[in-house]
Amino acid sequence: MDVNLTEQMTRLAKQAKAASRELAKLTAAEKNSCLLAMADALEKNSVAIQDANALDMEFGAQHGLSAAMLDRLKLDDQRISAMAKGLREVAALADPVGKILDERTRPNGLKLQKISTPIGVVVIIYESRPNVTADAASLCFKSGNATILRGGKEALNSNQIIAKTMIDAGKIANKNFPEHAIQVVPTPDREAIPILLSLTQYVDLCMPRGGESLIRAVADCSRVPVIKHYKGVCHVFVEAEADLKMAEEIVMNAKVQRPGVCNAAETLLVDKAIAENFIPVIGEKLLAKHVEIRGDETTLENLKSQISNFKSAKLKPAVEQDWFTEYNDYILNVRVVDGVDAAIEHINHYGSAHSDSIVTKNAAHAKKFLAEVDSAAVYWNASTRFTDGGEFGMGAEIGISTDKIGARGPMGLDELTTYKWLGIGSGQIRV
Repeated sequence: MDVNLTEQMTRLAKQAKAASRELAKLTAAEKNSCLLAMADALEKNSVAIQDANALDMEFGAQHGLSAAMLDRLKLDDQRISAMAKGLREVAALADPVGKILDERTRPNGLKLQKISTPIGVVVIIYESRPNVTADAASLCFKSGNATILRGGKEALNSNQIIAKTMIDAGKIANKNFPEHAIQVVPTPDREAIPILLSLTQYVDLCMPRGGESLIRAVADCSRVPVIKHYKGVCHVFVEAEADLKMAEEIVMNAKVQRPGVCNAAETLLVDKAIAENFIPVIGEKLLAKHVEIRGDETTLENLKSQISNFKSAKLKPAVEQDWFTEYNDYILNVRVVDGVDAAIEHINHYGSAHSDSIVTKNAAHAKKFLAEVDSAAVYWNASTRFTDGGEFGMGAEIGISTDKIGARGPMGLDELTTYKWLGIGSGQIRV
């Protein structure tokens, strides 16, 4: 084990723990003023942030990042403005700390209150998207948590300048701002992660965001609790009674708007009653957007009979592993199923419990789908792309969980708190 790396990670963790104690003393108004100053600073520093990001984009291209992953990495004026907007939205939200979650008075007169409190020190491990730096730091800060951010080596320059911009703005906005409330791990060394996640006396929680291999590696090595989703194998099911125009729009949005994100659709299920009509239409649209279709036998037969340029199209027969795969790319599985029960069975077997949608006018079938699909977010006549903290009205998003214990689905401020019990007595003793 690298002694210097151990010392470096221990120092970060100790600093974060001390900062979390100071952070807990700030009022909601003080935290909000810091967040608003950070938002302004990000926009004012846009040119420098994009210059740093350009270095990361060059590094990513040289190291073979896919087009979809490079899209996740890229920062422009619009995305920097979106980061600032997210910070302002977080500032506008109610402070999640100090809420009375439950209260009761026992027969002996002892008053008990269950109060929301910060978790403490939260480590965020993520890949590519540097906007996560601003999102995670702002949510942790508002909820009273110190955060240690460990992005991928491909985004190191972007992450460092975003964090520094926020820290400098916070210090100017409030003299009591604890500068170690937001820290970025300064090394891309992979050995830093298990060292950091072994420091249970300082670190309270880890949240990995990224591909399945990253998340599994973090979960396997961590000695602190981990909240996670392994992958986003999301589905859209176009049911027999769907509005087919609506279904086209939902499928295209779910697949091609941003294929590199975890709530993008990876599999399209089509009811066999409408397959002959719907598959050629949606197939043409998908192929026009350069989406590779991996279909079952019925899907390929429908496409072959209707699409004139079938031989030159990006079409492949699906194999068993495809149905389990998160591509994060312009690839979509397509399968024909016999009704809502078969769709539910497919999703619950092959899916990742992330986000799944049914398109239908049949309320009974929709309600059955909503009740029986065992995922963190289930939709009726809407795109899977809505599984996002911002879209759910949480402000910026700290992550998405498919766990069943603790937080589930998009995680915002409330999901970054724990609680403690307060007992208020008048001399009670237990007998």
